[in-house]
Amino acid sequence: MTDTLSLTALPDLPMVRAGDDLAALLQAGLDHAGLRPAPGDVLAVAQKVVSKAEGRSVPLASVTPSAAALRLAAETGKDPRLVELILSESVRVVRSRPNLIIVEHRLGCVMANAGIDQSNLGQEGHALLLPADPDASAARLAARLGLAVVVTDSFGRAWRRGTVGVAIGAAGLPALLDLRGQPDLFGRSLQVSITGFADEIAAAAGLVMGQGAEGRPAVLLRGLAWTAPPLPAAELIRSEAEDLFR
Repeated sequence: MTDTLSLTALPDLPMVRAGDDLAALLQAGLDHAGLRPAPGDVLAVAQKVVSKAEGRSVPLASVTPSAAALRLAAETGKDPRLVELILSESVRVVRSRPNLIIVEHRLGCVMANAGIDQSNLGQEGHALLLPADPDASAARLAARLGLAVVVTDSFGRAWRRGTVGVAIGAAGLPALLDLRGQPDLFGRSLQVSITGFADEIAAAAGLVMGQGAEGRPAVLLRGLAWTAPPLPAAELIRSEAEDLFR
């Protein structure tokens, strides 16, 4: 794929608010850093700033919990209004326990709390939803900026502790790389190897973005290479027919 990879956080990006021209803010960050798009460049952008710019922040005071939300809130100890938002963004509840709800999001991801977040919003009493269509969000940014874009989020993982960056949107690159049929070091043909290319990019960018008060929501990765055609992040979702755990 590459011999040398560099990751550079875009400096001094302002706090993003609803209605902001995110592409213009990111372009200003690239310009400030002296970065011009080059082949193999990918801009990883945190979901949070995409959702903020797209107006996906919801005041909890505007939410009326349903009976189902009230029941699940009583079981988990969560704010019933937040639970209502979680249910409204989900197609099913996978598991729940005190202070945790795992759902299948309407986008197909299995995740905690439907990806709804209340940290780093700058608005008390609000909750931030995922973008309505992260692949479309990535495509709009990629078209404006002239380089590949991955929209990232942090997911927990089954069987492993700790969160890691994953791609929920991608444009201008293949989210998956199918290596089947290629030879290994000894000439043996690979049989099952499919790489989550966009997820690997998101995870690498997460090392630079951080998870707290770092204020680095966009990272340029330079030095990647691919020849496969673009595939959106939706292709990363395993179909139900292939999923042994549903």
